[in-house]
Amino acid sequence: MACLVKGSPKGKIMNNIIQKSALSATVPWVVSAIVLSILPFIFTGGGSITIMNQIGITIVLAMSYNMLLGQGGMLSFGHAVYMGIGGFVAVHIMNIVENESLWLPLPFLPLVGGLVGLGFATIIGSFSTRKAGTVFAMISLGIGELIAACCIIITVFFGGEEGISGDRTMAPPTFGIEFITQKEVYFLIAFWVLISVFCMYLFTQTPVGKMANAVRDNPERAEFVGYSMRWVRFVSFCAAGFFAGIAGALFAINYEILTEQNLNLNMSFQVLLATYIGGVGFFLGPIFGAISFTLLQTVIGLQTDLWALYTGIVFILTVMFLPAGLTGLFAMHLIPMQLGRLGMLVRPYAKIFIPGLAFLIGSIALIELINHARHHGEEQFMTLFWIEFDTKSFLPWIVFTLMVVVGFYISRIIAREVTEAWGEATFVEGERR
Repeated sequence: MACLVKGSPKGKIMNNIIQKSALSATVPWVVSAIVLSILPFIFTGGGSITIMNQIGITIVLAMSYNMLLGQGGMLSFGHAVYMGIGGFVAVHIMNIVENESLWLPLPFLPLVGGLVGLGFATIIGSFSTRKAGTVFAMISLGIGELIAACCIIITVFFGGEEGISGDRTMAPPTFGIEFITQKEVYFLIAFWVLISVFCMYLFTQTPVGKMANAVRDNPERAEFVGYSMRWVRFVSFCAAGFFAGIAGALFAINYEILTEQNLNLNMSFQVLLATYIGGVGFFLGPIFGAISFTLLQTVIGLQTDLWALYTGIVFILTVMFLPAGLTGLFAMHLIPMQLGRLGMLVRPYAKIFIPGLAFLIGSIALIELINHARHHGEEQFMTLFWIEFDTKSFLPWIVFTLMVVVGFYISRIIAREVTEAWGEATFVEGERR
């Protein structure tokens, strides 16, 4: 992302793009509201709506994590703790409402989860944000392990290995809606996703939100101009805990159960993966990451048991070759688009697409064949890409191996042409090649 350095000719082009987009700042929110409103009428299946609900919850959680890592530079290995605590309290509140000891409409429950997440983040942040870098990461790791251990010990609150369950339908109806169906829950989650994302955007526009970027990039200079590094990190940490608590309450509403798996290290690593894949530092990055990660976890998870392996491969490739994530990949193409040279990339992209796709399909097929031979060796046939293969025959192995070797070789050759075309498409007069 060196092409986006501030002060360079390409950086000035990016600033012009951002300034022009600011003139129509309200358009994305209106479009988002319309899209969220019509999605359940396009994808009408119960499974589709459940996946969209999970995507919405992951978006809120990933964006709250981006407030720590992307904006404040705080690498946390225990962010799921605040989601889990908010979710557990939300389930307990649902049970209290069910016993008619409290009157609370279900749409207000995420606010309760957010306040719980805020309170817990305030306690943890009071000492963890005194440090940064590796020390902060290790503190968050210890907190995550500590709370995960408490799930087994404090069974009154966490319910042990079985967790705590509730019933959302026992809450008082809201305008006649009892939130029995998944579609009704979807609109509740969509409402809170839109509100949460909008509030997180407003936070980035505040002095504290802007100084969080300064503390991330150059903490000494931020101190020099009069801002406390610790207090900027503390405020960002508390805000991230608040929105993570909202995500936990939304999870409780959607699934009506919370277990230790909702706040352990595995969940924290999942949100880290989603944020990195989408693009750390970009406001919209966690949204793309949450969508991609959830689809890998659900849709692809239904087709293969190796979805976690593919997610790990995508994460490694993203960190090594695309540190700005999917959003950064889109942002890079704004420069040739502004220069009117985006068409120069169509031909080389089209040329590398077929061998690249062949390499990808061949690699996935070989992985699945090896997994099938290892765990299902007694079965002669397997279905892959909607085609049935005879795993005892050498033909599938030879074909997929050739696809990997030939696809990789041709892609390497065409990659040089793509690099040259990219240089021509992004060249700005006055800048050295």
